[in-house]
Amino acid sequence: MSSILTNNSAMVALDTLRSINRDLSTVQNEISTGKKVSSAKDNASIWAISTVMSTDVESFKTISDSLNLGSSTVGVARSAAESVTQNLQEIKSLIVSAQQGNVDRTKIQTDIDELTKGIQAYVGAAQFNGLNLLDGSSSADVNFLSSLDRSSSGTVTASSIAVERRDLSISNSSTPATFGAVANADQTIIASGVNSGTATSAGAAGTLDVTIASVASGNSYRLVLDDTATNNTLGQRTFEYVAGADDSAASVAANLTTQMANFLSATGETNYSVSRADGVITITNDSAAALAVTATATTGGTAGTTTGGLGNLATVDVTTDAGATAALTAIEGLLQTSIDAAAGLGSSQKRIESQGEFVNTLIDAMTTGIGGLTDADMEAASAKLQALQVQQQLGVQALSIANQGPQALLSLFR
Repeated sequence: MSSILTNNSAMVALDTLRSINRDLSTVQNEISTGKKVSSAKDNASIWAISTVMSTDVESFKTISDSLNLGSSTVGVARSAAESVTQNLQEIKSLIVSAQQGNVDRTKIQTDIDELTKGIQAYVGAAQFNGLNLLDGSSSADVNFLSSLDRSSSGTVTASSIAVERRDLSISNSSTPATFGAVANADQTIIASGVNSGTATSAGAAGTLDVTIASVASGNSYRLVLDDTATNNTLGQRTFEYVAGADDSAASVAANLTTQMANFLSATGETNYSVSRADGVITITNDSAAALAVTATATTGGTAGTTTGGLGNLATVDVTTDAGATAALTAIEGLLQTSIDAAAGLGSSQKRIESQGEFVNTLIDAMTTGIGGLTDADMEAASAKLQALQVQQQLGVQALSIANQGPQALLSLFR
């Protein structure tokens, strides 16, 4: 049955053409935006996931900038610490040369003072964007944002890399020790029979024990080794230490032992050696002649003070035998402090740079993942566009033919 009121063929053709036009619009939108999911109506779940990941990518880009800033800050401090270490090594060489008695110690002290000023300059200039990790102005760690950790529940937690500050400052308030002036006539401070100021012999191929029997703040201890009358390879050397409130017999003995061991090592002396067990110092004479040892102890002294990582540099004085010997021990600790600082900062900088590389790799991986979820397949879109354009043309022709059907009914009424 034919009807002039209802054209079923035209309705079918029109519905098909509408479907083709919808698909064509979708493909054209993919081609123009480059995305198959450009808004929430395209695919709500994929759009939500990709949007969250896109915000994370932008956050990680900010984190990358933070890590670059952190690496630069730590790198400046590390370079300064390495320069400080180099100066301290030169100071150590000067201190070792000052152990000899036939050198101009005043000129050596002048060189040490100039190198110390150089260290002050390095530490003062070791700042990046106003942050100095070496000047001792604070002991708090510095945190650099390193990551955003998102849990499966959507909770986001910020992670940081903590960098330890290193104090390489030279405190002007550091003071040298003052040896006590009150004589100790009895055997209450050094119990070995050698604390009366009279030399006792460490016999040939023998040993002599010096015991630290009593320790109190201000107690002052002095050991003098003298072989000028025998081997004359050591000469006469004085080793001193003034105890502080926190010292013990073991720490006093350890300090004096370290002073003597450092001196013997620096001068290449092989006739004598020294060791310690708790508060007992053992002096060993490996030569064929006696070594004179004089031990004295006094009270009323003042222990040296240090308020800074390298504060003891301010008290280094090699113009005297005792000062040169004490400086040899002090420089070892200062040098180790500087080396530890440079090494620690180097490790921190390496960790920050490694984290920065990881963050950049993570950004690339997340960007690729987002693209896989939302980017259009341009080859497929191009082929589909061609097909839909042909279908559109055919749909228009089909609709045109269907619309001409009712006119055929006119021939029935002629």
